[in-house]
Amino acid sequence: MLINPAQGMKPVAGAGVTHDSCLSGESLFSQMQKPIDSSASKPSIVGVIPARYASTRFPGKPLVDILGKTMIQRVVEQVSQCAALSRVIVATDDERIAAHVREFGGEVILTKDNHESGTERIGEVAEKVEADYFINIQGDEPLIDPGQIAQVADLLLAGAGIATLIFPLGDEIRYLDPNAIKVVINEQQQAMYFSRSPIPHARDGQGVPKEAWQHIGIYGFRTAILKEVVRLAPHILEQTEKLEQLRWLAQGYSIACGITQEAGHSVDRPEDLEAIFRILHSRKG
Repeated sequence: MLINPAQGMKPVAGAGVTHDSCLSGESLFSQMQKPIDSSASKPSIVGVIPARYASTRFPGKPLVDILGKTMIQRVVEQVSQCAALSRVIVATDDERIAAHVREFGGEVILTKDNHESGTERIGEVAEKVEADYFINIQGDEPLIDPGQIAQVADLLLAGAGIATLIFPLGDEIRYLDPNAIKVVINEQQQAMYFSRSPIPHARDGQGVPKEAWQHIGIYGFRTAILKEVVRLAPHILEQTEKLEQLRWLAQGYSIACGITQEAGHSVDRPEDLEAIFRILHSRKG
């Protein structure tokens, strides 16, 4: 099932999924979904894409049509280009999404419908799938850079228990925007605090401080750490800022931050699709 933005985001009955471009010979998806060989020396890293149908701001977002392919298919195809991953799995509580992922050849696991975060959903996958590491990849970034996923994988392989990405925040509009999550890091590039507020605060009014960083919502976990953090009770800082990573920091977990120069293009609301359409049209042109 596809959702056509031009028709008010309502499902388009009978719409098919087109396959183009880079998949030839043996499907890229089938290559990605081969069982992990536990005897192999190479650590196994599984990319998991949480996908919910019942989004408050954008219901049915994973199935929205983006120039002939759904959001979730485009995300899976991008993520599958990351050679660091052993498998790519969509984790969803909705059979419509699950059926569509199977249709285009992806791997999907149905999860419970009472998870409060993508991390909890990935924690359930970690109980069913054996791997050394898991990477939580946002399901609303159809243009996600596979290199950024590899960067998180490198941090994990270098010893991080939890890893994420940040980029330089030179834009004052984003610096003041509560929807753009800011992060302060220490000299070891570990997160000290995340906030919706403009941090660090420029007391002398010099604009956006050069030490200002914006967080990108991708997380990598060593499996043992993932299974620990999903059992933690909510923390007052998390509840205040509505940022789950503050639960981990408050309990003493370190979050390694890799620096990237690409902010990404997430789709939070239907109007965000226009930017995606422009980029895809420019690439074709």
